[in-house]
Amino acid sequence: MNDMAAPVATHAKATAIFTCVLAALAGLMFGLDIGVISGATQFVQRQFAVSDRVIEWIVSSMMLGAAVGALLAGWMSAALGRKRSLILGAVLFVAGSLLCGLAWSADTLIAARVVLGLAIGISTFTAPLYLAEVAPEYIRGAMISLYQLMITIGILVAFLSDTLLSYSGNWRWMLGVIAIPGALFLIGVLFLPDSPRWLMMRQRDQEALDVLRRLRGDPDVVRREASDIREQLRTPQRGWHLFLENGNFRRSVGLGVLLQLMQQFTGMNVVMYYAPRIFKDMGYDTQAQMWFTAIVGLTNVLATFIAIGLVDRWGRKPILYTGFAVMAIGLGVVGTMMGMKVTAHGAQLFTVGMVLVFIVGFAMSAGPLIWTLCSEVQPLKGRDFGIGCSTVTNWVANTIVGLTFLSLLASVGHTTTFYLYAAFNAIFIVLTFWLVPETKGVTLEQIERNLMSGKRLRDIGR
Repeated sequence: MNDMAAPVATHAKATAIFTCVLAALAGLMFGLDIGVISGATQFVQRQFAVSDRVIEWIVSSMMLGAAVGALLAGWMSAALGRKRSLILGAVLFVAGSLLCGLAWSADTLIAARVVLGLAIGISTFTAPLYLAEVAPEYIRGAMISLYQLMITIGILVAFLSDTLLSYSGNWRWMLGVIAIPGALFLIGVLFLPDSPRWLMMRQRDQEALDVLRRLRGDPDVVRREASDIREQLRTPQRGWHLFLENGNFRRSVGLGVLLQLMQQFTGMNVVMYYAPRIFKDMGYDTQAQMWFTAIVGLTNVLATFIAIGLVDRWGRKPILYTGFAVMAIGLGVVGTMMGMKVTAHGAQLFTVGMVLVFIVGFAMSAGPLIWTLCSEVQPLKGRDFGIGCSTVTNWVANTIVGLTFLSLLASVGHTTTFYLYAAFNAIFIVLTFWLVPETKGVTLEQIERNLMSGKRLRDIGR
């Protein structure tokens, strides 16, 4: 590299990293909106004098909106572009957050949460897609992992914010304050470049080349990547037709749907949405509930690094086996201890500790790895369709979990409810053995060849 080229390459690398980090902040907004409701529900319930059933709808309406947003996101990202879709998601983040803070009734709050859900559904589909298309090859995996990490950091920040505001009980500030990072995210997204791949899809090749020069610097890399994109675009997405025509593709879509059901029915979002209520039922006061919830968020962040460090060394299946086993044991012990109605301080702390063990089990396994597997098992021609089905399934299952937890507690009690989720995790160990392939170190092309040749699902990574 000559003396002139070195600064250009360095500047391009810095620009690419800055662009990716800015896009990954969509994950932070996602995490904030997931986490913020848990601390507010008890204060909302007190002010509006509503039942647990209404609280379930306030919590779950966001996931319902996210399912709709995810359905629309595929069309929007193709028609409007990745950047404009992210801008729309950011606008909805701000509008939904402000409306939550100003809500004058439970119904208004439910509507505001649906708006937030639309933002999340659009952003969670578009941001990883945009990242995959603009990140240089040598940092692509790290940037997509950063997106997942940003989600956990957002949840932690929301829990900490709720904890500090819980002393005043001001739930409006809890829900409304995330409009501030939302506005900053919106301003940042305005300065993002369009995706080179999308520009080429719209026959705007010169603009695509200009973006690639800014992000890559090296003319040889720009030419090679532009050539690769053109080659990929010769393989059009025809997922719906492939789904109707090809039984092997239907198997991979079914596997993606199953994986998302497994992720949601681990019970993780029960803890994310209702942690203060769980700790209240253990006998803790409001401030203790909130601080323990913040510790849950911190544990979630730290344990995510375990998955990042182990996924390409252990492989997918061993990590999933470990995670599901840890979660089954953790929830089983929590259910037993809550059924015994322990009052001794040491026993209560032990129960809290087992909740944290459960969080570690999820964050090191099913949290990040399910999304990885869902993208790996879909063939190229149907990848958008397959991942779209997985994403919508995630939000529908998420809605069901949020809508039923408090009702389950009321009807069958804490012990049976936690035993139920522990049993799900035990079943998922068996399903992982029978149906989930090991994809460590295997190319996507090899996985696709094995799938389409009719190999058993668990063998398509061999």
